[in-house]
Amino acid sequence: MKNKYLGIVLIVVGVALIVWGYDVYDSAGAQISRVFTGDTPVEAWIGLVGGAICLLFGILKMKK
Repeated sequence: MKNKYLGIVLIVVGVALIVWGYDVYDSAGAQISRVFTGDTPVEAWIGLVGGAICLLFGILKMKK
């Protein structure tokens, strides 16, 4: 039962991080930065990758 609660929390946190990461990625400042430097902000990568990892672990915890 404890694994399911942890799984739900990880899924919610993962989705929130993905949304935040995409929001940072799609911001006006990030778009201007990508035009001139071609780099994506580190915060966007942290949000997208961290969110995907949390989401994956959450789904795996729900299956146990």
